[in-house]
Amino acid sequence: MWNNLKKHSITLFLLCALLACSKVPDGVLSEADMQKVLLDMQVAEALTGINYQDYAVDSVKLALYESVFRKHKITQAKYDSSLVWYGRNLDIYMKVYERMIADLNRQIANLGDVQASAAPSSNRDSVDIWPRRTMLVLQPENVFNAVTFDIQPESNYSSGSSFVLGLRVWGLKDNLTYKPEIRLNAVHRDTILTVNKEIDKDGYYEVVLRTMPTRQVRKVYGYIRLDNNDQDYTKVYIDSLNLIKYNYGTAIPGHPD
Repeated sequence: MWNNLKKHSITLFLLCALLACSKVPDGVLSEADMQKVLLDMQVAEALTGINYQDYAVDSVKLALYESVFRKHKITQAKYDSSLVWYGRNLDIYMKVYERMIADLNRQIANLGDVQASAAPSSNRDSVDIWPRRTMLVLQPENVFNAVTFDIQPESNYSSGSSFVLGLRVWGLKDNLTYKPEIRLNAVHRDTILTVNKEIDKDGYYEVVLRTMPTRQVRKVYGYIRLDNNDQDYTKVYIDSLNLIKYNYGTAIPGHPD
């Protein structure tokens, strides 16, 4: 009898392991799947917060969330119904949420891509103020296929400062529907200056942003990103990232006035 009970217990254990012992009903995302979706939604929320001007329109914000649903092959209706179920089962939801936060913290630590809290604040000339790691890999499985930066110096950059964002790209295919794009912004007290550039082939690129000679610069921000919609590629590599600040009147190598 003991042997039979033992075999029965082992059978139940194996069945439970096979089915992941899920308490979640049909039509609701499993705990593991919910954890993955919540992680990507957390990243999407962070992106809309950092680039609030780009995502001020609801339709643009919804398109970002839709990209999360496409990645996980679910509908918004299933995500919403899953949120309702987990909201009624907070003990399970909190465990899923805590595991998601742990995953997020591990990803941040593994990337080594935590932005410095403040860029150099002096008016030194020809200084690299790039605050993140100097390489980036763009790939289809990234829901947030980009790097953002938001540089706010302890004191304003001098009036008329110029900023040159440089990077080297390789791995691009000729048939990409969407190309990597660069956006660089500088903020004066009441004005935002912007330059955009699309990357269409392998090589070294520089984007130059010259600011107003009578206004100090409060911050510099932007992104490098690749839209994943309907893409057929493996990986695009970016390295040698730098962002050089030049004082007003300083000649920029390779970019005459």
